[in-house]
Amino acid sequence: MWSFKKYSVSRSLVFRVLPLVCLVIVLKVAAHYLGMEVLSLSPLFSGILAANVFLMGFLIAGVLADYKESEKLPGELAVSIQAIRDEAHGILKAKRAEVARDCLVYTGTLAEAVLDWFQKKRNTREVFDLIRGLNDQFTALEQVTAPQFIARLKQEQTSLRRMIVRCHTIRETNFVNSGYIIAELTTVLLCLGLILTDFPLFHESMFFVFVISFFLIYLLALIRSLDNPFGYYERGSLENVQLKPLEELVGETRAERV
Repeated sequence: MWSFKKYSVSRSLVFRVLPLVCLVIVLKVAAHYLGMEVLSLSPLFSGILAANVFLMGFLIAGVLADYKESEKLPGELAVSIQAIRDEAHGILKAKRAEVARDCLVYTGTLAEAVLDWFQKKRNTREVFDLIRGLNDQFTALEQVTAPQFIARLKQEQTSLRRMIVRCHTIRETNFVNSGYIIAELTTVLLCLGLILTDFPLFHESMFFVFVISFFLIYLLALIRSLDNPFGYYERGSLENVQLKPLEELVGETRAERV
């Protein structure tokens, strides 16, 4: 289904790239009128262009794999916390145990902390400490529920820890830094080559310089944006995964406290 919001995000990336493309166009016009087009059009140029596109294809395939995985992680985190809360709700309803109410409050605090962590309002150690604190909640619940239920809750605790580690790794690690460096360097050299190449017809050269430079610079910007799908705290970050499942869970926990 068509989404204006998604279209606006993509359009924002286009507007971010256009100034750089316009700079290439201005330099091309200047090189043409100043007689600085010292390179001839060579088949080697198309070979270098194809090699750069191949490299960018490799980079975008890698970051897309992490991005698709990242789309699932906020929802899975919310599901694991909700599973613990559902068990506490059941105990509270069946046995009116105050420890179950304490667990509900604690998991609500944990959900808020995870949401804040994605915004970098909390550090990773704080979230891990809260996940470890679930041990005390489970110990208290052992007095009012069967051991097999506690074992299931501990599995959810382990899943939470594993998913936080994965999110942290994706957020803090760039995909193949050396690949970024060569792709960016090659793109700069190709744009320089477009500026200095003497095309047979000037109006044709303007068209091809615009299209090729826009394509290469846009791809680089897109790859950089996709590389951190949890960049909510970064100014101008565009392609971030949705945190709606966590936001809804936090809203639910806050409503229960009222």
